[in-house]
Amino acid sequence: MGDNQSWVAEFILVGFQLGAEMEAFLFWIFSLFYIFSMLANGVIFALICLDQRLHTPMYFFLAHLAIIDMSYASNNVPKMLVNLVNQKRTISFVPCILQTFLYLGLAATECLILVAMSYDRFVAICHPLQYTVIMSWRACSVLVVTSWSCGFVLALTHAVLLVRLLFCGPREVNHLFCEILSVLKLACGDTWINKVVIFAASVFVLVGPLCLMLVSYIRILWAILNIQSKEGRKKAFSTCSSHLCVVGLFFGIAMVVYMVPESSQREEKEKILSLFHSLFNPMLNPLIYSLRNAQVKDALYRALQVRAM
Repeated sequence: MGDNQSWVAEFILVGFQLGAEMEAFLFWIFSLFYIFSMLANGVIFALICLDQRLHTPMYFFLAHLAIIDMSYASNNVPKMLVNLVNQKRTISFVPCILQTFLYLGLAATECLILVAMSYDRFVAICHPLQYTVIMSWRACSVLVVTSWSCGFVLALTHAVLLVRLLFCGPREVNHLFCEILSVLKLACGDTWINKVVIFAASVFVLVGPLCLMLVSYIRILWAILNIQSKEGRKKAFSTCSSHLCVVGLFFGIAMVVYMVPESSQREEKEKILSLFHSLFNPMLNPLIYSLRNAQVKDALYRALQVRAM
């Protein structure tokens, strides 16, 4: 490795290179979005916990999705907000690796939770008579525990492979946070193994689950079209369309970031897409599920009525 190489103790997060006024403006806008996303997901989680009518498998998974969205945003956004108003945009080595570990773990877990939610919709629409047997609380708990375990085992693998590398050159991470591909570019050693594992993990948590969900929704669509009543078809489409919106946003962005070949403008595009993942996606998820879901709106109305009495 050479005696003249020194270990990097901290990195510099480059972020968006904008004027001071624009950065101050973005600070307030992103702060409002962050607060709203935390409140919205917190309300969804609280309603699911407090309202007995929402104690079903679908809302059980939705509660975990809300926890993931709040955690994911809290892992990335606060540091990004600080950097918008602070010219010293440094982050120490250990917090950087921890940030990478958490965002990878939470992102992989969200992928797998979305798969569990699509399976729940598949069973509910295609096998309604066996729904309570198949989607028992034990089965739901196994799906959730498996999702969290697999997500963080993958993240731990990435973190261990990242820690073994020597960082001795430039310190500037050209990203909003310690995104793994941007950090790898600063490594002095060979990162081939890291990139292979990232690609394999992307196939496991992105391509594989997406294929499973596509097959499920083809079956679901066929089952919906065979429903005789117009009201039944409308209700089935309504419950599935919310999940499809979330799946499209999450998987579409993730596949562009981690599976599209590199280009000259890739880094700047990745910053915008990662911002969407960290800030806008956690904010949009509760809106999509609440605005298109009568049960959630009814639960919120009942909660407000109880508080008003």
